[in-house]
Amino acid sequence: MSQTVVLKLGGRVAAASVRSALAGAGSRVVVVHGAGPQISSEMERRGIAPAFVRGRRVTTPEVLEVVRASLAAVNAEVCAAIGPHAVPLFGDAIGLRASRVDALGLVGDPEPVAPRAVLEALDAGLVPVIAPLAEGPLNVNADEAAAALAVGLGAERILFVSDVPGVLVDGRVAPVLPADAAEAGLADGSFEGGIVPKLMAAVHAARGGVRASIGATEVPA
Repeated sequence: MSQTVVLKLGGRVAAASVRSALAGAGSRVVVVHGAGPQISSEMERRGIAPAFVRGRRVTTPEVLEVVRASLAAVNAEVCAAIGPHAVPLFGDAIGLRASRVDALGLVGDPEPVAPRAVLEALDAGLVPVIAPLAEGPLNVNADEAAAALAVGLGAERILFVSDVPGVLVDGRVAPVLPADAAEAGLADGSFEGGIVPKLMAAVHAARGGVRASIGATEVPA
């Protein structure tokens, strides 16, 4: 396993939180960001009604256009916040693969991969900043894309950074939530909303041998 750390930044906090998230993360850091709030805002501005299935956005060609533009804007903001060591990358341009989920339109389930562009950036001491689209192009959930990259890269750790402090269990942030317990809670509906894809992604990463945490909550395999 490499010393690589994957940081998944939520779109709501991406540019504002990236500097603090990078501090102490190590010298081989991959940043994957979302753009959920920006996408929803732009869709509303254009009069496009959003649709979600368990936290996943149903994507038409019209929606995909909004997704790409919103991801590009957030990517530029994150790279500007990091500075000259940032390398902007779009997943569909660097070989991020996904299996299509036809029921959701132009959407895919990300597959583990170690893109050459990411490895070259890391080896050069740079910080790859990845906008999560897959070849197709397909819209992919940013949490799941980050987990797939972490597994594919053989990363040591993945940290999901958002505007929540961790996973709430009985109203409190759980310091540890084992993957089995997370899966049980997902199955019985104990978790809902935006935490669902994060938990699913954290479980996938943990099962793939990557230490995973959502805020202050560790999700061990």
